[in-house]
Amino acid sequence: MDVLEIESGQQLIEIIEKNRTSVFTQFYTSYFQKLLLASDKYVKDVFITEEIVQDIFLKIWENPYHISEVKSIKSYLYKAVINASINYVNRQKNIEEHHLKLVAEFSDEYVRDLDDENEMIVLLHSEIERLPVQCRKVFKLSRFEHLKYKEIASQLGISEKTVENHIGNALKILRDRFMNDENLNKKGKGYLLLVNIFLY
Repeated sequence: MDVLEIESGQQLIEIIEKNRTSVFTQFYTSYFQKLLLASDKYVKDVFITEEIVQDIFLKIWENPYHISEVKSIKSYLYKAVINASINYVNRQKNIEEHHLKLVAEFSDEYVRDLDDENEMIVLLHSEIERLPVQCRKVFKLSRFEHLKYKEIASQLGISEKTVENHIGNALKILRDRFMNDENLNKKGKGYLLLVNIFLY
């Protein structure tokens, strides 16, 4: 069974019962980054989010039968991860009570939208990693570390004009890829909108 065909808890249980660890690992990998992003909306700590997501999958592997009645494994994973994240934050900060009710109110539409959004972000980061080395380095310092052009120029030993050129080149490359690549642009304007919001 292909990982994309695993939709219910029972289908995942069958994979585990047959000890098909490679398929389970592929399934885990297909959701890992997107679930990290879902958890990070609450936890804001990449190491904790990794532990939370890994723990959810470990519990499924060790005791899969509690998901036997799950119709949508995607919804289950998102709800489990977000619930665990909220519980973690609650233990740390004593968050407001209405946050604890949030998980129960999730609709399948909300989960689909969240999954699509996270898929876009994962894809965009993947495309950033494909930029030329120096261009990628400059772009990350600007967008992820929020350094000014002058600070980037000083850190890398290049001129501010060169920094500006690298940023402009990165934006052009990314927009062109999302507009012209059939696979990247398969979701239409949604990806382009993300690029425009994320890159400015």
